[in-house]
Amino acid sequence: MLLPNFEYIEPTTLEEALRLLSDMGGNARVIAGGTDLLVRMKLKIEKPSQLISLRKVPGLNQVIKRETHGVSIGPAVTAADLARNEFIRDKFAPLATAAGKLGAPVIRNRATIGGNLVNGRPAADFPPACMVFDAILKLKSATNEREILVGEFFRGPGETIIEPNELLVGIFMETPAPWTGGSYIKLGARKALEISMVNVAVMLTLQEPLGPIVDVKIALGAVAPTPVRAFAAEQYLMGRHPSEKVFSEAGAIGVGMCHPITDHRGTMEYRCLMIETLTSRALNLAYQNALAWKP
Repeated sequence: MLLPNFEYIEPTTLEEALRLLSDMGGNARVIAGGTDLLVRMKLKIEKPSQLISLRKVPGLNQVIKRETHGVSIGPAVTAADLARNEFIRDKFAPLATAAGKLGAPVIRNRATIGGNLVNGRPAADFPPACMVFDAILKLKSATNEREILVGEFFRGPGETIIEPNELLVGIFMETPAPWTGGSYIKLGARKALEISMVNVAVMLTLQEPLGPIVDVKIALGAVAPTPVRAFAAEQYLMGRHPSEKVFSEAGAIGVGMCHPITDHRGTMEYRCLMIETLTSRALNLAYQNALAWKP
């Protein structure tokens, strides 16, 4: 399939990129990795008049540890870079795991965290992993900037709150507290190269090595029109001591937050069963990782 005709523009500063977005009035699309956009253009789903590349805009492809014990991630950082970044793997394990499970190696070398978030796909890998860290997204236009929690970013399948003249310019996450462990589990019809049938991210913090649980976040993907937090399951876990029984009960509660569909990847009934099973499994894995916490 051939791509439709378009003008390809490579701004060299963020200000230039934002001005172009503003001037072109919604006819332009931003391209970083292009792993989703170019496919949609070939299928004639998208027909932008201009593509604004972020390739030459400095600073958007960096992972920066912050003095406030957090991390800033540029939107053009690739999945491959996140999967092998030692700081991300050590302190933000669900994010690194999600990055390592995104598509094939050739896709991970190009696909970016910003593109994965902005696309707003319910089955995307990065949204649940970002949600368990309450990631803050920084959106910027030529005349304004704003920050928003990642959980408030998604509106529906393929829809987010970002405006046509805005660019996602940064993702910030605070480093988790001591005795915190995380996990990410993705279920597909195949072991690799598959869109999620269900994906689960967990972040769990213990008061001390044997508990109780003082903080927990559970995010689920591919089970509703947007990725969702399992707030009822989180509330159930707060203050309890970890056990397989407790985690299994939390998994059953988590199903109530979801509205999965039946499609070619799996039935609604199977997805509900997997939500319960994978949530319990992810909680157990996060607990084991919390026990192995090191300063």
